[in-house]
Amino acid sequence: MPGAQPDSTWMPPQQYADALPRAAAYVCLYVTDEDDRPLQLHSVYSPGHPWHMVGGAMDLGERPWDAVVRECREETGMTAAGPPRLLATVYGQPREKRPYSTLQLIFDGGHLTAEQIRGITLNPREHDEVRVLPGAEWEALMPARNFVRPRAVEEARRTGVAAYVDTWGNS
Repeated sequence: MPGAQPDSTWMPPQQYADALPRAAAYVCLYVTDEDDRPLQLHSVYSPGHPWHMVGGAMDLGERPWDAVVRECREETGMTAAGPPRLLATVYGQPREKRPYSTLQLIFDGGHLTAEQIRGITLNPREHDEVRVLPGAEWEALMPARNFVRPRAVEEARRTGVAAYVDTWGNS
């Protein structure tokens, strides 16, 4: 373009990449029984956050839905069925034990029958129990800062409006 000035903000790709914020990416699958009671897995490695949705960290280069399918298979023996439906995005600030921000995508895993729930095979290196409970009972079992996510996800599924939570890890 005649008279245009060169872009003074251009920088080499590696320098640009080094200037970007770092974040660890996680995925979860929000699953309920046929009565809309959330399913959670009890962690064997995280006493401060004992109950989790199905899911975990994304591998380098992995797409979010592919990570959900892999994590679901690894943790429960089930195959997550699509199509992918995003219910919530959860952001966490860096903190002492985690120097990077966290970004979590929570997908709708649908409803499972009692037979499907009984057929779950847990990975004993990660989880030792699966429970399906009403929200109020989950609230009593989880730290308050953890219960923000399932409450927001339940509302997102009910309303069809994706949730954004940015309080994860702030307390």
